[in-house]
Amino acid sequence: MEASNFGRITFNDFKWLNKPGKWSATADTLELTTDNKTDFWQGTWYNFFHNSGHVFGVTIKDDFSLSACIEADFTTLYDQAGLMIYLDEKHWLKAGIEFNDGQPMIGSVLTNDISDWATGVFPGNARKFYLRMTRKGDVICVKYSTDNNTWTLLRLCSLPMKETCFIGPMACTPTREGLDVKFTEISVTVPGKDILHSN
Repeated sequence: MEASNFGRITFNDFKWLNKPGKWSATADTLELTTDNKTDFWQGTWYNFFHNSGHVFGVTIKDDFSLSACIEADFTTLYDQAGLMIYLDEKHWLKAGIEFNDGQPMIGSVLTNDISDWATGVFPGNARKFYLRMTRKGDVICVKYSTDNNTWTLLRLCSLPMKETCFIGPMACTPTREGLDVKFTEISVTVPGKDILHSN
């Protein structure tokens, strides 16, 4: 795990929000299997209010760039895995691959009291992808990559911050259990000057 300019952050500094029954972590790899009917969602359209998804996170005070390589076989409606910035039950941002309309889609959900959802076709092998969330002040920039070289903008948004935020890998299966997810190349670093246009 890379933690440049944040001291030596290790998995010992991470804690679970909704710990799954099956998981393991080594120095640079997190693996988990989702529990049954886990999700993060607040209200919109479905009138569901869920705060049961799995996040293995660390508490951060300063601006940051969080990235990871994410591997999973998404097969069932709403299977999802990615990264999350969590402030409290009604204020958070999650992004990654989510299975919808018969295929894995790249998407994000921003929740400020109620949830939105933006999604699109993923242009590569969704079983292995790269994701990065960068915070500067109240601005969040989310990018994804198929090769860890070329990064594509997924979302630029405002998320008013508290003194600290909880960030880390996230996975949910709202309609089942048993999605195996592997996170590697997890990195928490200081963001560059141009979070929007730089790779």
